[in-house]
Amino acid sequence: LQDPDIFADGMDNILETQRRVAQAYFNDGSIQEACPPLRALLHIMRDDQFEGRNLNHPDLRALFTRENLLASDWYAARLAAQQKLDTQLWQRNITALERFSQKPGYAEEASRLDINTRLNTARQRLHLVQSVTYRQQLIGTLGAHPLK
Repeated sequence: LQDPDIFADGMDNILETQRRVAQAYFNDGSIQEACPPLRALLHIMRDDQFEGRNLNHPDLRALFTRENLLASDWYAARLAAQQKLDTQLWQRNITALERFSQKPGYAEEASRLDINTRLNTARQRLHLVQSVTYRQQLIGTLGAHPLK
């Protein structure tokens, strides 16, 4: 069997390392970017509690469910960011296709590449990604990091 003092010393080292690692998230501000369950866990690692609750509290444990994460403001911001990026992408695609189709001397090439059909498809896709329906389709994906 292991010496109890050595075991206790080892546990102290683990806890201190855990606190130091968690504190780094607070020091650099990345705690603000953490999803709700990770944010709670980092608080517990550093402070032994989160909003007055320990790791065994049912409300805290509920943060780790899929449903809770998908319902969080953190997740909604990620979906909004993804929708914004997708909208910008399709707007750029439309602009590029329109510019190409309007270039002097490119009418034959535009016809060969069926640019008008591609342009219509891009416009339809833009309309889709701007819709509420599209936001619903994103549920379950990671989304995108909201840029500040």
